[in-house]
Amino acid sequence: MSRSSLFNSLKPLVDRRLWTLILSILLASGAQAETAPETDAPEFVRVKKNADDRPVALQTAIAHYVAKDGDLKIDLVGAVHIGEDAYYQDLNKRFKEYDAVMYELVAPEGTRVPKGHKGTGSAVSGLQNGMKDMLELEFQLEKVDYSPDNFVHADMSPEEFAKDMADRGDGFLQMFARAMGQGLVQQSKGGANDAAIMMALFSSNRAIKLRRLFASQISDMDNQMRAIEGKNGSTIISQRNAKAFEVMGKSIKDGKKNIAVFYGAGHLDDMHQRLLNDFGMELKSVEYLDAWKLE
Repeated sequence: MSRSSLFNSLKPLVDRRLWTLILSILLASGAQAETAPETDAPEFVRVKKNADDRPVALQTAIAHYVAKDGDLKIDLVGAVHIGEDAYYQDLNKRFKEYDAVMYELVAPEGTRVPKGHKGTGSAVSGLQNGMKDMLELEFQLEKVDYSPDNFVHADMSPEEFAKDMADRGDGFLQMFARAMGQGLVQQSKGGANDAAIMMALFSSNRAIKLRRLFASQISDMDNQMRAIEGKNGSTIISQRNAKAFEVMGKSIKDGKKNIAVFYGAGHLDDMHQRLLNDFGMELKSVEYLDAWKLE
């Protein structure tokens, strides 16, 4: 694609506040302008830096929780929906060790994702594929193997999702407004600006420079998550999390003792609180995987 064609295709998206919304949707998260209270949750997504304070990787967490009696183990496995091939291959190996892997996908109950799935054809899926190409990364649904028997669909159906949004009076316009507010807050803090994005778009090393810009915004996940979430929760975060934990509860009753919850990193702060408060779990340790190379 020529630079002029690239500019024309991306021109409507250059406004950084809109990028905030796009990145939030890609990570199933959001942001709000208000300052939220700090929690004891670990960083579920972060930028790793070297000794010279240069960013070298965008990382996601695997947080390990154990029941007080030691009988039940649950891992929150953070994901970004576009990443390095090696990142997804590492996850595929790890998932084989669990009794059950709860995964997200707004789809009919019990959906099985075929290996190498190309996406749903939705607008969000189209954005994810566009970002994948622009950042020279891979798409999660194409690289993660969802076919093993231990994978369990743990998300809303499209009908449940639409009904919950209608019942709550929620919608994408409201989420967009909240994300716009957070974009202004980030801009006032000196975050990446339009000029930096434009320079990166036309750089000979475009993919890495764009990764660095977007990684700094994605790593601000606590604030990003709260824009779409809002004061009273949202369908896209808290209600889907409730559904995931409802499904997980059934797996626990069926005797599963070693469980992974594989969800977008923006969901995990809320899930952390649910594990502590509703399941009586204790956070034992956190490890990090490199999702994007930044050098």
